[in-house]
Amino acid sequence: MAFLSSSVVFGQLTTDSSRSDNRAKALFENLKILSKNNTLIGHQDDLAYGVHWQYIEGNSDIKDVVGEYPAFFGWDLGHIETGKNSNLDGVPFELMRDYIIKAYEMGTVISLSWHANNPLTGGSSWDTTSYTVSSILPGASNHAKFKTWLDCLSDFLLELKTENGELIPILFRPYHELTGNWFWWCKNVCTSQEYIELWRFTVDYLRNTKQLTHILMVYNVAEIYSSTEFYERYPGDDVVDVISIDTYQQGSHETRQQFVTKLRSFLSILQPIAQDKGKILAIGETGYECIPDPEWWTKAILPSLEGFDVAWVLFWRNHGFMAKENKMHYYVPFEGHSSEQDFVKFYNDPRTLFQKGIESKKIYNRKEHQDK
Repeated sequence: MAFLSSSVVFGQLTTDSSRSDNRAKALFENLKILSKNNTLIGHQDDLAYGVHWQYIEGNSDIKDVVGEYPAFFGWDLGHIETGKNSNLDGVPFELMRDYIIKAYEMGTVISLSWHANNPLTGGSSWDTTSYTVSSILPGASNHAKFKTWLDCLSDFLLELKTENGELIPILFRPYHELTGNWFWWCKNVCTSQEYIELWRFTVDYLRNTKQLTHILMVYNVAEIYSSTEFYERYPGDDVVDVISIDTYQQGSHETRQQFVTKLRSFLSILQPIAQDKGKILAIGETGYECIPDPEWWTKAILPSLEGFDVAWVLFWRNHGFMAKENKMHYYVPFEGHSSEQDFVKFYNDPRTLFQKGIESKKIYNRKEHQDK
C-alpha cells in the first residue's frame, strides 16, 4: 500500500500546473512512474452495460471474467453539447456521473472523449462538411455557439466531485483521431493551423474561463507514420499532458502479426516524442471486434506493449448485438467467450493492472517530498 515515488520533475505537468488540482498533479506524476513497469487496463462504458445486460448495479463483463473491475474507465460526452439527457451511445449523463464517482472511489482512473456533433450543420461527429472548424474559431460565425457547447461540457465536468466536494481528476481526450479522415476536425477538412487554434482555444477556455483545474489534456492521433506527420498538428507542449494513439485490428483483413507490427511501429514513433517532452504515452482506443482470436490478449496485446512505457490501454465498448448493423459488437470477453481463458492469463501478467492493483498504488496521492 506504499505511495508511488520517483524523480519526475513536477513542472512537466504542462497544462498550467500552478492552478491544477493536487490530485490531477499526482495522477500525472504517478501514471508516468507506473508506465515504466505497468499498464492500466481500461474498458469503455464498462459499468453501464455488457454483451448480455444493461444498467445492472455492480455488473462488469471484465469483472465476470477475472473477478475485478478494470483499472481505467472510458466514457464519452457526445450529445452533452445539445442538452440531451443521454450520450450518443444511450448512456444517461446522470448515471455516467454516478459511475465516474464510483470508479474514482475504487481508486481507478477516468477518461472522457467527446464525439461532438458538427456545429456547422447539426450532423454527427462523422459529418465531414468542410469549413466546420474554421466556423467555430474566435471571430467566426459559430464561435459564440461553440462556447455554449463548451459551457455545457464544463457544467458536467464540474459535477464530477466526491461527497466532500473534491473534484475528480479527468483525462480529457477531445478531437481524437485527428490524423484520420472521418470526423469534422480531422486533417482532411481543416488546416493544421485551424486544428491547433481549436485545441489551444479549447484548453484556454476550459482552464482560464471555466476554471477547470482537474483535467489533464490527452492529445490523440489515429495511425501515424512519422514524427514529421505527428508535429504537423501538434498544438504545443503547454497544452498537452498525454500523447496517445488509436488503432484497431481490422477483422479478417489483418493478421495478428500485422497488427502487432503496426502498433509497435506507431509506438516506436510516439515514445521518443513523449519521453523528450515529459509526456505520458497511452493507447486511447484499441480492440479486435468480437475477438475471434482466442489468444489475442497474450499473443497480440502483450507483445505490442513490450519495451514501451504505455500508461494505459483502453479497449472499446461491449455493446452486444447491433440491430441496425445485424451483428455483434464487443471488444473484451465475457463469461463463456473463446478468449476468456487467455484474458485471465493477460490479467495475471505482471505488466497489467486492474482495479485492485491500481487501488493499492494510491495514484491520486503525492509523496511529501514531491510537494516541496
